Amino acid sequence: MGYIILSNIRTYSFHGCMDEEEKIGAEFRTDVRVKTDLTKAAEADDLSYGLDYARLNEIIIEQMKIRSKLMETVALRIIRAILQECDLAEEVQVKVTKLNPPVGGNIEAVSVEMTKGRN
Repeated sequence: MGYIILSNIRTYSFHGCMDEEEKIGAEFRTDVRVKTDLTKAAEADDLSYGLDYARLNEIIIEQMKIRSKLMETVALRIIRAILQECDLAEEVQVKVTKLNPPVGGNIEAVSVEMTKGRN
């Protein structure tokens, strides 16, 4: 087993509970870690036996375009989409971070992190 890791995927999205967040949006950063068996792809040096990280990136971007009030909802949607589409994914960990959240004070970012396996 091993992991495919995508770090610091940046999107401009419209997630949040406040009306302003729906209208003006914010910068988000998403990190994903997918547990999978890397052996066959590594031995064959053939992507068809592994997970395509370009497709994983597309899934994340697609899900970040769908507005949600909660980052938890976005993270769970990303996990479910990856598990549904990628049979080789055993477990998916997602961290969604909102940069400069409108919560008052000097906060650089706020994040949620979720992990879910096939079971």
